[in-house]
Amino acid sequence: MVPPPLRTPRAAAWWIVPAALLVGGAATVMAWWLLSSLPPLPKAAEEATARQGAIQTALALAAGIGAAITLMLAFRRQRHQEHATHVTAYLTERNARLAEQVAEHNRQDATERRVTELYTKAVEQLGHTTAAVRLGGLYALERLAQDNPDHRQTIVNVICAYLRMPYTLPSDSTRHDPIHAVPRATVAGASALAAGHDPHEERQVRLTAQRILAEHLRDDRTLGQSTTLANSRFWEGMRVDLTGALLIDLDFAGCLTVDAWFEGTTFRGRTDFRRTAFKGDARFSGTIFERDVWFAEAIFVEDAWFTRATFEGETGFSEATFEKGVSFGGAAFTGEVNFGDVIFKGEVGFDGAAFTRDINFGDVTFKGDAYFGYATFNENVHFEKVIFEEDAWFGEATFGGDALFDDVRVLRLDNEHRWPVGWIVVRQKDGSGLLQRDDAEPSPPPAVAEDE
Repeated sequence: MVPPPLRTPRAAAWWIVPAALLVGGAATVMAWWLLSSLPPLPKAAEEATARQGAIQTALALAAGIGAAITLMLAFRRQRHQEHATHVTAYLTERNARLAEQVAEHNRQDATERRVTELYTKAVEQLGHTTAAVRLGGLYALERLAQDNPDHRQTIVNVICAYLRMPYTLPSDSTRHDPIHAVPRATVAGASALAAGHDPHEERQVRLTAQRILAEHLRDDRTLGQSTTLANSRFWEGMRVDLTGALLIDLDFAGCLTVDAWFEGTTFRGRTDFRRTAFKGDARFSGTIFERDVWFAEAIFVEDAWFTRATFEGETGFSEATFEKGVSFGGAAFTGEVNFGDVIFKGEVGFDGAAFTRDINFGDVTFKGDAYFGYATFNENVHFEKVIFEEDAWFGEATFGGDALFDDVRVLRLDNEHRWPVGWIVVRQKDGSGLLQRDDAEPSPPPAVAEDE
């Protein structure tokens, strides 16, 4: 409700004087008119009575006018009272709203001050020389992020920055050797790794930091569960930057991130990205996987980069989906590799990639251009039942073992292709092509129904 505009009240004389003049003037005019219109009367008594009646009539008229003015004044007074009540209610409501806003602002301000104090204290704990205190700092940051969603990305950034700090894995010879202590570094302005940290204790701190990230990036719905709403522990929309970090036995299975940066990262233990959903760019360029790594059933919504990455253990991408382009250019695979049933919806590049052990591309669908130029396959490579929907390029690729391209389908024969030496495409009745050895008997065309 909004009250009418207020105005300064006028002095009472502005209506009292005109009202008095109106009453007096009306009585005078009425008396003069009645007296002047009296006819001549034969007796003086009758004339006096007539004049008295005229004067009484004039006075009655003046009284009526005065009563009307009084009624108008009473109405005006009532309106003023209602207006005053309306204004009072409006001011009361407005003041109450202002008081609530001030209280809410004060509450938010107190909350922000409290969060800032807890955040500052937790970050300072990350730079403590005692591992238990650093662990306490991590758990304090986790609790702070869980209770304050607006601060989650900042806290994820701090944990990622901690994991990016230089660190040397412990060994039996370095358990009590201060020479291998990690150099001093900073996280968010605080000393993160003071000289003299025990590498075994620091390993536990880092494993805890990894578990905190994994737990809150894991969406139960990506694991095939029937949960319609995300778990309250899931932090949606986080960006993870672990560029150059040393990660130990990382388990990001079922996690969901917006952007993920792992360039130059070293994974020293087993690494699990199964059923992980990368909603933004996924960058693994220059990454080193020293042991087995799995990306089975992972989903890459945007572009993915594995350029010059090193895979030293078993590598699994089976049933993964790449919605856009992906590059494995210059990547080195020293263990067995499985890309079975992968769907590449965008351009994929394995230019210059090196495969030391067996590699499986069985049942893969390449919906975009596929480049294997200058790739090296030292042992057997399986491309059985692969479908190439666009260009396929194997120029200058070398094969040290068996190259199996049985039942490979090529959908666009007019596109630019470069097949491995000894393989040719034979046009089929349905217009597609079937990859066959150059010296093999042509395969019979696929059966076609009579009505076709």
